[in-house]
Amino acid sequence: MASQEHLDKMQLRQNYRNLWHTDLMGTIKVDAPYCCLAFWWSVSGPCVSYLLRKRALYNDMSRYVCCAGYMPCSGRCGESRCPEVCLATEVFLCFGNSVASTRFMLQDEFNIQTTKCDNCIIGFMFCLQQIACIFSIVAMIVGSEEIQEASQLLSCLADMVYCTVCACMQTQHKIEMDKRDGMFGPQPVMAVPPVQQMSRIDQPIPPSVGYAPQTYGQPYGQPYGYPPQPHQGYPVAGYPPSNYPPPAYPPSGYGYPK
Repeated sequence: MASQEHLDKMQLRQNYRNLWHTDLMGTIKVDAPYCCLAFWWSVSGPCVSYLLRKRALYNDMSRYVCCAGYMPCSGRCGESRCPEVCLATEVFLCFGNSVASTRFMLQDEFNIQTTKCDNCIIGFMFCLQQIACIFSIVAMIVGSEEIQEASQLLSCLADMVYCTVCACMQTQHKIEMDKRDGMFGPQPVMAVPPVQQMSRIDQPIPPSVGYAPQTYGQPYGQPYGYPPQPHQGYPVAGYPPSNYPPPAYPPSGYGYPK
């Protein structure tokens, strides 16, 4: 039943729409010092994982569950009695699971999907580890020095890729929580549009919202100069002419018949 729930969660993560603030390839550019700090797996890697998990829990260790509840042992290790010791044990003995669990926590909280590029990098890391393991087994069975040397080279390469990917993942988690905690500045907020007013039946004049105020009730001749005032030559002298209308106009008999 628990395994089915985990499969359902993995399927649900594929439908998430949000993205990480930076992908794995860009973490070294965004925060190179932290990425280098997390790279030294034997010394600072587990410490970084401890701090990131605690920060992902908003520093509330009462919420801690082993491997964030994604493993069969979760909730059965006495986490409620001493969560700090349990978390320290997790990051030192199950370092890879601790990094992955923190990643799953952030993805489920913020609906973050893993990009195809990140999936390829993580998949390459796993495949390289499996190939190194297979070469080591073949070298033990065959006893060939050439195969043994090849297996050692592959193991070293797989460990280097593993440490690099884990460091980039931890830096990615740290950057995402920096964004969550507002360390990149306040998020842009959409401005509220101004209140619009509608003219009512009892309003003879509609409200001038968004327009320059106008003055009503002034005579037309003052602002626009129409009609012209008497001092401007209105009415025109000699108009209409004295002989208008002409005599005998209209002619006799003009009009409707009786």
